[in-house]
Amino acid sequence: MIETRVHGTVEAGFEPVQEAFAGNFERFGEVGAACCVYLTGRRVVDLWGGTYTPETLQIVMSSTKGVVAVAAHMLAEEGRLDFDAPVTDYWPEFGAEGKQDIPVRWLFSHRAGLAAIDRPLQLEDVLAWDPVVDALEAQRPLWEPNTAHGYHVGTYGWLAGEVIRRSAGVSVGRFVAERIAQPLGLDLWIGLPPDQNGRVTPIVAPPPPPPGTPVDVFTARLLDPTTLMHRAFANPPLLGGAFNDPRFLAAEVPAANGITNARSLARMYAACIGAVDGIRLLQAETLDKAMQQQSRGDDLVLGYETRYGTGFQLSFPFRPMAGEGSFGHYGMGGSVGFGHPGRGLAFAYVMNQMLPSGGVDPRSQSLIEALLGCL
Repeated sequence: MIETRVHGTVEAGFEPVQEAFAGNFERFGEVGAACCVYLTGRRVVDLWGGTYTPETLQIVMSSTKGVVAVAAHMLAEEGRLDFDAPVTDYWPEFGAEGKQDIPVRWLFSHRAGLAAIDRPLQLEDVLAWDPVVDALEAQRPLWEPNTAHGYHVGTYGWLAGEVIRRSAGVSVGRFVAERIAQPLGLDLWIGLPPDQNGRVTPIVAPPPPPPGTPVDVFTARLLDPTTLMHRAFANPPLLGGAFNDPRFLAAEVPAANGITNARSLARMYAACIGAVDGIRLLQAETLDKAMQQQSRGDDLVLGYETRYGTGFQLSFPFRPMAGEGSFGHYGMGGSVGFGHPGRGLAFAYVMNQMLPSGGVDPRSQSLIEALLGCL
């Protein structure tokens, strides 16, 4: 391993990734960031820079959804969760307002029509778990389930998380801690222990665009109160300063508040596609099923093309990962973790400076392109 110009190490042959990582600070205003890559079970890139240290932790927003998906597929592999069974087999109260026939898979592929909630909720409800679950039980779908898909920005976490809680007998945060993080030695939490607060670096809001810059499609829809996207972010409330609130970090919000670092996120995905120090989280057959396309096309919430397997994003224009054959999840503002079984590749990038989410993030994309060039 050789020393990089920022901090960390890369194996010989992966120097272009190091150069792209350093270039992100010069070209894109990176503040603090880290990148980690596993190839066929071994770590070949481990970089950090700016305000980051090797011990820095970061909230990774919707990259958390990929962690939740891994947990669910582990339960499915063990025969404790059936994605094609009705949700009510695990969560009987969910069946109100015509939802009795919705299968678990539609929750994980954004097809349930439950992207926003009509009952007004406050941050305290988000932190408490049960009030959001109760509201989802009483919620009528916003579109006929399975006729279209729309990104369940926040509700994904409670929908998936409650099914996991009912089938596993423990919360999703505890399942991740005991069955994923502990065996692999990961710094990864959904529900951060207070003694880890000092390691977390605050998220930094996207900088304002230069005068005259057209508003991107994501921001435009987010600011328009008539859109499903605005409703999805506003209720349950996931806007404002909550992401840096210690109470939010300590709660379980499985769609958005995973706390981790690039090393741990990459190592998790590496253990999904092969053995890492003797541990494999998902068998090949399980992963093949997880990656089967469930939703593709215009997204009713986001307003642009998206594509999903069961719980995972698949490659699509604004979230390309390493192209066809990738599975994982991006987070609002820039973070991403994914695997590519065909290449034996697991990749993670985390940062504290958010950029607008209405397009391809140039920072992660420069790293991925450099990495693919090395292969």
